[in-house]
Amino acid sequence: MEWAIEKCTEIGVVRIIPVIARRSDTHLAGAALKRHERWQRVARQASEQSRRSAPPEISAPIKLKELAREGVLPAEAMTRVVLAESLARAKDDARLGDVLQARSPHSEVVLAVGPAGGWADEELAWFRETGWVAASLGDTILRAETAAIVAAAIALEALR
Repeated sequence: MEWAIEKCTEIGVVRIIPVIARRSDTHLAGAALKRHERWQRVARQASEQSRRSAPPEISAPIKLKELAREGVLPAEAMTRVVLAESLARAKDDARLGDVLQARSPHSEVVLAVGPAGGWADEELAWFRETGWVAASLGDTILRAETAAIVAAAIALEALR
């Protein structure tokens, strides 16, 4: 998680919301609240190193369904994308870049990157029911931290 926060900060991510999913590592999930302060320090140091004017906001860890709570995500129009290989493949392999090309030009982008082992079936159902679009990063399966960095880089490029 620290490596993903550091690299996502360096490339320009604005906000990171650690989400505790069913398949989240139990040790990481249990220690997440204690690590929040460290994650903020990692982001601050990475932003200084990369000459950013301000670090990204690192939210306190929340459970997946708390994303639907008012005020957690911005109220304005946004494109919400869940990286889910199985759902994307069912929809003719919707690639993240293609999904972002089709978005409204001024919408914010929110990406959901699953834990090691991927999203559980009930979590994928929740994403579908709440209007998230499924996308893939390609043919290979990436580690969670690598997927976060690659997805962020693709999204930042699409927003230019």
